[in-house]
Amino acid sequence: MQRVLSRNTMVRVTFILLIAAVLVSTVTGCNAKVEQKAQDKTIMFGDFNWDSALINNRIAQFIIENGYGYKTDSIQGETIPLMQGLSRGDIDVAMEIWIQNAQEAYDKGIADGSFIDLGTNFNDNVQGMFVPAYVVKGDPERGIEPMAPDLKSYKDLPNYKHLFQDPEDPNKGRFYGAVPGWEADYIITEKFETYGLSEHYNIFRPGSGASLASSLVSAYEKGQPWFGYYWGPTWIFGKLDLIQIEEPPYSEELWNNGYGCQFPAVDVNIVVHKDLPEQAPEIVEFLKKYEVKSDIISEALAYMNDEGVEADQAAIWFLKEKQDIWTTWVSDEIAEKVKQKL
Repeated sequence: MQRVLSRNTMVRVTFILLIAAVLVSTVTGCNAKVEQKAQDKTIMFGDFNWDSALINNRIAQFIIENGYGYKTDSIQGETIPLMQGLSRGDIDVAMEIWIQNAQEAYDKGIADGSFIDLGTNFNDNVQGMFVPAYVVKGDPERGIEPMAPDLKSYKDLPNYKHLFQDPEDPNKGRFYGAVPGWEADYIITEKFETYGLSEHYNIFRPGSGASLASSLVSAYEKGQPWFGYYWGPTWIFGKLDLIQIEEPPYSEELWNNGYGCQFPAVDVNIVVHKDLPEQAPEIVEFLKKYEVKSDIISEALAYMNDEGVEADQAAIWFLKEKQDIWTTWVSDEIAEKVKQKL
């Protein structure tokens, strides 16, 4: 026997169905808004003027865009202006803050709460005073005789100031220093005073990291003397044979007394603007897991130099060749999305 619903029952059923439809519509709308939020937010990266920072940026940007659905962009500049932009919120992410080389700006941002330090990107790096190996050992294949066979330590440098002659001050040698504004510039200046080298050498300060590299490569290709500051990881160490000038081993006592020892390994950390955890919490969680060793970055830098490609192509190389590394930073679902775009 067919059961006939009463008028009241039919009204109640209709009402329930309407409520269900509203709820489904609301949930769908909320999900769409969440997805739209990810698409609308553009995460801004600071493009510092050295290649390892650019590669780290492009790796992170590719994963964020293709794995998480956010748009990204970048702003080019020197260290201090970009850190000021990070403080203001013009920049969301800095993938390579060499903390001890930008200590004052870093401390200020942490103290006033405009920065959040997400942890180490890498800390197995090197800094110091270098000369091309042929300066000490010669290079028979290139017909270069040793120019300073007894040069080992900073104590030997006064004996070779005329080898590294400053063209603007022939009575002194020239040392190619760090870029103005880098903490390393101040440290090197103090080192030269501590070691007594300022009496024998002038510090020439290039306008950018690229200019510093160019001075070294130009001298190296010509087999000429060069004496200056450099750091790693960079493609320079993957392509050129350099010898580090010996200094006393690092100790806190010597470091705090005129920097009279080797540079310590610098903490290179990922730092974000204070608002990013609220704006894109999943991106912050991803960046907390991001970590690459110096030798891996040097591989990517060497690829970039050998193939004559830009940082974005070096990032693709890394994402294809080093999947055992970057897939540990993200979920399996995100990893698959990224792989599909490679």
